[in-house]
Amino acid sequence: MLFGGVRGDHEPYADSILLFSLAVPCPDKATSIPFAASTRSLSRRRNQPFTGLKSLSPMLKEKSFPTGSKSHPVTRKENVMKHRHAIIILAAVLTVLVSAAAVVPAEAGDPKGNAFGWNNTQGHSVQLGPRPFFLVQDMDEGPLKETLKQCTEGPFKRTDFSIGHRGAGLQFPEHTRESYVAAARMGAGIVECDVTFTSDRELVCRHSQCDLHTTTNILAIPELAAKCSVPFTPSDGTTPASVECCTSDLTLEEFKSLKGKMDAYNEWGTTVEEYMDATPNYRTDLYSTDGTLMTHAESINLFKSLGVKFTPELKSPSVAMPYEDDYTQEEYAQQMIDEYKMAGVSAKKVYAQSFNLYDVEYWIHAEPEFGAQAVFLDGRYEDPAFDQTDPTTWDPSMDELVDKGVNIIAPPMNLLLNLDDNDQIVPSVYAVDARAAGLDIITWTLERSGFLKSGGEFYYESITDVIDNDGDMLTVLDVLAQDVGIIGIFSDWPATVTFYANCMGL
Repeated sequence: MLFGGVRGDHEPYADSILLFSLAVPCPDKATSIPFAASTRSLSRRRNQPFTGLKSLSPMLKEKSFPTGSKSHPVTRKENVMKHRHAIIILAAVLTVLVSAAAVVPAEAGDPKGNAFGWNNTQGHSVQLGPRPFFLVQDMDEGPLKETLKQCTEGPFKRTDFSIGHRGAGLQFPEHTRESYVAAARMGAGIVECDVTFTSDRELVCRHSQCDLHTTTNILAIPELAAKCSVPFTPSDGTTPASVECCTSDLTLEEFKSLKGKMDAYNEWGTTVEEYMDATPNYRTDLYSTDGTLMTHAESINLFKSLGVKFTPELKSPSVAMPYEDDYTQEEYAQQMIDEYKMAGVSAKKVYAQSFNLYDVEYWIHAEPEFGAQAVFLDGRYEDPAFDQTDPTTWDPSMDELVDKGVNIIAPPMNLLLNLDDNDQIVPSVYAVDARAAGLDIITWTLERSGFLKSGGEFYYESITDVIDNDGDMLTVLDVLAQDVGIIGIFSDWPATVTFYANCMGL
């Protein structure tokens, strides 16, 4: 397994380096080429004898060196000296390339350099870890389990069916560089940056404009905490703590000085420390010590370097729009698209999202290439008048959405599923109508519900009677993929979806 140009199990790689040095003999050019790609294409199998010098042996034999012309004869002593010079040159090139492998240059938008040992991930092997296989073992016995068990040896590749929800938020602080890289490692073909703005109108990646108090360390930095819209007031034991910190409270420079943490808070905290220390027990703080916050533009550069597609969500502002009387919703929506255009990203690789149908309609008309695959996030389930089983309560209807130019709709998982009379999970009326209208469906969010032994809560609420173990999420995923016909699903741990999609050829 390759890891940043060297093998994760410390296999020798000298023959790969030597062959590479012949292909690109100039050291400065060699270091500019992604080393992982070169070693991948030239690397030998584990335990195969080292043969790099054999490929050069003709060059090192006396007969292979020029013996000169009749007018300029070369003596045996001169020939020996040429042998020595050739070996010295090869040794120097090897030294340079080994150094290049040890210190890989940073990707664009990657201020930390190659911190994860993954310089160019195009075609790089996907790493799933143990969780998908744990879930397979936890499934109820049946044909689906037997099918999935046959896939546990891979190989696994990246798939657009697997979408990194805010990166890989099950174990990494959401919307951090570390979370995004983890999602790409696990085979997510599309990764999400939720987009909002700072006080100086720079676009940044956050799930909400006003979630800094739960997703970053802002409360631990007194000079920045003092800028929060609602300063921290601790709980007195009967009244919960209160605080609200927004990206629009800070400049971009101030925002970038923060560190991401797992999204959590203890509303009964009597101190800042107690309030911040609240990560759920099904998550972890192992990777939350140094979460790197990103601008939207930086996320674009990072995703380009990772070889994944983009699904930015334009978040509803928590401040009144027009912001400061002159920054309109349309300018905000356009600014997000403009950053892709400035980065030279094809519209075909971007799935712009919004819960605000007017944003989607704006892209359809103002930026038709991006609007063609803009995603309407359906949050109408929060409307008391909305009944997912009664199409007459859906305003607009599925057909009306299509008439407006919408091609992709994205509801939460529970809107797409129901139980039949035999307690089998089946597509809901909502799902059937959406497909009948010609809409593609993306859904959210797998691996966000904690332990499923108690029914799975919100995302499983329409089928909760048959959900009683973590392995059930693969059964649900199978119904969504095979019966509902979704084209992709957001997950807090993309490896689970990547495994399933590879097994089923999605």
